[in-house]
Amino acid sequence: MGVLSGSPVPSPEEATVPKINVYLPDDLADAVRDTALPVSAICQRALEQAVRRVTAIRQLTRADLAGDDLAERLPAFTARARSVLATAAGATDPPGVDTARLLAALLDDGQNLALHVLRAIEVDPARLRRDLAAHPHAEPDSDPTGRHVSGPAATALQLTLTEATALGHNYVGCEHLLLGLVTEPDGVAGQVLRAAGAEPRLTRRAVSAALAGYVHLRAQTPAPADPAPALTAALDRHLRPLLARVERLEQRLGPTDDPRP
Repeated sequence: MGVLSGSPVPSPEEATVPKINVYLPDDLADAVRDTALPVSAICQRALEQAVRRVTAIRQLTRADLAGDDLAERLPAFTARARSVLATAAGATDPPGVDTARLLAALLDDGQNLALHVLRAIEVDPARLRRDLAAHPHAEPDSDPTGRHVSGPAATALQLTLTEATALGHNYVGCEHLLLGLVTEPDGVAGQVLRAAGAEPRLTRRAVSAALAGYVHLRAQTPAPADPAPALTAALDRHLRPLLARVERLEQRLGPTDDPRP
């Protein structure tokens, strides 16, 4: 594992700035050195963008999510993902946005990639709806007035951005929101998803396989009139062998040291 830490010879001004090491695979670290890329500038720009996105999430209110300017507030989110957020914000009994509302809105959308992922890992959306209906909505750090998103919902949205960034994506879609909900530890949605079998590592692998299947589908000519069955079939072709291989490896190697949940 290579370590890069900015300019080889920092200026006096740079010497007073806190330094963050960047850990890269050896091949990539060598390539970065060979091309003399400005590591500090690139990392700074990427971190600035990430901080702006997370800050925007932390400042959101229920009214913001339901507002007409949501595209300006969350430009990286796809139109479908923004629609899911707006649907969650529109619930009024009781008012407020928590992880249960986010998951319910994701399920009610009916056509997003997250639903294909859930079905591929044998998690029934209908069961999730039943479990949500049977689960109390109260979450830690919830706003009794309903004006602000709950603490777990805010964390889930931040994790949504983190998952998109970790996958190297410059957009945030419903599949990333699913990952954010699955990995958030305290909210109702995460508890319901994990109890149904949507474990974080499995779901993350399924999202990666689903996106590979989607790219394959988009490359087909002509495109199918109804992409949903074809996407499900492509997802199944990419995902099933991968999950079977991972399961065999984990059985042979025992518990992994994956730092992410």
